[in-house]
Amino acid sequence: MSFIALKDIAEITLQPSQNTSPVWKDGSKDLIFVQVGRVSDVSQIEMADAVRAEIENIRKDKLVTGFELNEMVAQADYVQDSIDGVASNILIGAAIAFAILLIFLRNIRATIIVGISIPTSVLLTFAAMWIFDYSLNMLTLIGLGLGIGMMVDSSIVILESIYKKKESGLLRLDAVIQGTKEVASAVIASMLTTIVVFLPIGLLGGEMGQFMIMLSAVVAFTLISSVLVSFTLIPALSENFLKAGKKKREKKESRFMRSYSGAVSWIVKKKRYSFGVISAFFLVFISSMFLVTKIPMTIMPDVFNRYAELLIDLETGIDPEDKEKLIADMTEELSSIQDVESSYIMDNGSMLYTVINMTKEDDITAEQKVVNEEIFKKLRALEKNHPVESVQSAMSAGGGYPVQVNIQGKSFEGLKSVTDDFVKDLEKIDGIVGVTNSMERTSLEQEIILKEEAIEKAGLNSSMIQQFISQAFIERPIGEMSLDGEIIPLAAQWDEKINTENALLDMTIQTPEGGKKLPSFIELKGINTPNEISHVDGERFLSVSADIEGKDLGAVNREVQKLISDFDSPAGYSVSIAGDLEQQQELMKEMLLILGISIFLVYLVMAVQFNHLAHPIIVMSVIPMTFTGVILGLFLTQRELSVMSGMGIVMLIGIVLNNAILLIDRTNQLRNEGYSVEEALIEAGKNRIRPIFMTTLTTAGGMLPLALASGTSGNYQAPMATVIISGLMFAAFITLLLIPAVYRLFTTMSFSVSFKKNRRKRKVAALKETEGVS
Repeated sequence: MSFIALKDIAEITLQPSQNTSPVWKDGSKDLIFVQVGRVSDVSQIEMADAVRAEIENIRKDKLVTGFELNEMVAQADYVQDSIDGVASNILIGAAIAFAILLIFLRNIRATIIVGISIPTSVLLTFAAMWIFDYSLNMLTLIGLGLGIGMMVDSSIVILESIYKKKESGLLRLDAVIQGTKEVASAVIASMLTTIVVFLPIGLLGGEMGQFMIMLSAVVAFTLISSVLVSFTLIPALSENFLKAGKKKREKKESRFMRSYSGAVSWIVKKKRYSFGVISAFFLVFISSMFLVTKIPMTIMPDVFNRYAELLIDLETGIDPEDKEKLIADMTEELSSIQDVESSYIMDNGSMLYTVINMTKEDDITAEQKVVNEEIFKKLRALEKNHPVESVQSAMSAGGGYPVQVNIQGKSFEGLKSVTDDFVKDLEKIDGIVGVTNSMERTSLEQEIILKEEAIEKAGLNSSMIQQFISQAFIERPIGEMSLDGEIIPLAAQWDEKINTENALLDMTIQTPEGGKKLPSFIELKGINTPNEISHVDGERFLSVSADIEGKDLGAVNREVQKLISDFDSPAGYSVSIAGDLEQQQELMKEMLLILGISIFLVYLVMAVQFNHLAHPIIVMSVIPMTFTGVILGLFLTQRELSVMSGMGIVMLIGIVLNNAILLIDRTNQLRNEGYSVEEALIEAGKNRIRPIFMTTLTTAGGMLPLALASGTSGNYQAPMATVIISGLMFAAFITLLLIPAVYRLFTTMSFSVSFKKNRRKRKVAALKETEGVS
């Protein structure tokens, strides 16, 4: 069989080598596993298509004789499914955003103008991806999907402003210029605050950080593209294509608008009312914090692609017969699960590597999460009757057991005692299964015990016995010789090799009284010694590992942390978390640091934009309410809080401030025109409530298919989209009430400070005048 046609796109590895590692398929043995990997300049999908085409040619040419050639698993299929799923979600999201625009604008021309910004922005985004050499993969498509709803935000704000100017009777060009100018600073500030939050993402190290940078870059490309379109294409089309009738002066406000205006009027009427509203929202935020522990947590969400890879650790020294019986029972258990289509088991010595394919599309009867749990339960049940140490996933994000604890100390015996006590308490935690520790991975060794009295009585000493035994096992250099100009080292060793216990005990040692058998002076004691000894800071440590069943990593992490803090370890011994638990804590710290830096950068951008130190604080007062919306969204949907949803929270900080920026920017404009603080806040709310609702709903609507997504990439995109939708929707409604209250309170404080300064100046002036008269 020849794969010469694939040499330019694939790297081929044949396993097993020399038939040393047999492979079973559904219980049938003697398979050869051919592993094909792509070269760097082709995609997995291209490689898979080429391999399948070549296999088809081999079959047509009848090169396969005496054996079957079947496909075991193709990662490219899952990649293709992910890309197709995300791509379809993007199209559905764009359609939802377009429908929302039509409902709000009720003007087909205006809807078409804004709608054109979506494909135009997508094309510009693709151009930027081409420049930066980004491929179309699951992450870049998720970034594009997240940006679909936000692509029209800037266009909506500018178009709505131009439309109002045309309604007021301005000429076409004047309406375009004044309408764009009125909201230009707010649109630019909104874009900058949304993009600047991505700058600290680079602090997230490792491969995960590289993925997040790619995702952030694509979202940034979409936002920059949308702003460029909103300042160029939208005004150009609005000048001639957008039609607006004369605004009716006698048109009455809707009941909703009257209710909202009345609420804002009451809030800003008195300082204590504003303070009361702020306090109420603050209590809501504090209350929501108690729900955090009810949210599932993990590092990276699982990819449910109807495929699983497992590692089954076996006890040391398992017999081949026991191994084959275990594999037969594994195959029987796996075949009894309805949604398991086929299974492959590869023998890697002390470990069995298992690949499981599940039913797809119309043949699916249970979700993969349920199937995964059933597989683990059935295989772990084999530990009772077979020499199986553990069953774990080979596809987990942490690359090992989700629960890992290190116990550190000096004495090996002490470590064993502490480990036994800790394992007993660990097994009591609900959700902990498959507990194992590195102490269990031991080998039986024979320790030589010297009989001191017998040695002394025979006229020998301990060093003589030790030297005699060592000479039986080692080669002793005695010199070197030259042969044909080549130096050859010479060594002496016993003629008979001592490689068994009986051979050692059959040795005779010479004493002053004659030769005596070695057992007269020694005895052998069997001891279990660890296969590996790990050290940290010069001290030994043992690893305790466990898997999770029916609980999320965050809940188990809290239980394990509590156990560690309550565990009474002896002096000189310490217990600390490791593995996924440690990685989760480190990632949480990194995400909090990134979030803090993002908020600080957002403040700097707005301080420069507003040329004011207090106004950015007013805008950012909506952030706690955003977190409340996120917590409620994750709690109600039971989506996992992971690195992906954490990225959504960071993105949300930049997105959610856009509405507050619009509101405050318009308020400042009205105050410059002579409005009082109360009048400006009420009028700004009326002017900006429609674009705020439109941008919020189009962003949420564009991301809705991602939040509802299932399948291969659903677990990656759904938590992130859920975070953004829930936080944005909750904050949008709160913004319309909270921002006026905070603005009113801050303005009153600044007036009070200014009044005190002016009064102090008048007193100083009066004092100087009195001194001059005297």
